[in-house]
Amino acid sequence: MEHITSLKNPKVAAWKALKDRKGRRESGCFLVEGRKMVEEALASAFDVETVLVQEGMELPDGLTMPVYELPEHVLAAVCDTKTPQGIAAVVRMKEQSALGKHIVVLDGVQDPGNVGTIIRTADAAGLDGVLLSNQCADVFSPKVLRATMGSIFRMNLRTTDDLPGELTKLREKGYSILSSQLDGTPFYERQGVAERFALIIGNEGNGVSEQVQQTATHRVRLPMRGGAESLNAAIAAAIMMYELMR
Repeated sequence: MEHITSLKNPKVAAWKALKDRKGRRESGCFLVEGRKMVEEALASAFDVETVLVQEGMELPDGLTMPVYELPEHVLAAVCDTKTPQGIAAVVRMKEQSALGKHIVVLDGVQDPGNVGTIIRTADAAGLDGVLLSNQCADVFSPKVLRATMGSIFRMNLRTTDDLPGELTKLREKGYSILSSQLDGTPFYERQGVAERFALIIGNEGNGVSEQVQQTATHRVRLPMRGGAESLNAAIAAAIMMYELMR
């Protein structure tokens, strides 16, 4: 275990850069914080490159990767949270080519809390994968990672710059493509949904884009029987994902 005490150390600068999308893209890595997230990363198929631990903190057992011990103020500079939990890890990004039979699709969902919560709920509901347009919040950003509560390591993930093209390919393979939108058929009246499906959740303000809507086999909406005009994207996604997986 190596001890680093200076904020000017090049390794510290490289770890701090992981807070930003540019730094993550250039390095191909992201940072997870806290014992739960570190343990989830270690138990997953992702490659954990480095573990960072605050002076005096207990380490998880069986670590084979480099470990760096840092003073509290240095670890705080590396981490995104205001009160770091004493341990963090640098993890290599891993995106999947195969998404599975049951997919949730995010079309321009920009709030990191919504993206992370939808990933977590998809994991809980038993879906296989998450397909995101490149207009979505970065799945490896600190806020998204915290909202996933570790589910990031259990879901097949892929980000694309051609979401309509990806959905067209899925449709050609026999997937039902369900687009959630205000003018759709009431969700509970849907018919003919295939065993394999992709559920599209649109941007918080503008909904599903027109190009993406064109790929849909089903256009659906959740009925609003009370006075509310709409639901939060993550709440709407949760209701529909659980219903589709019944």
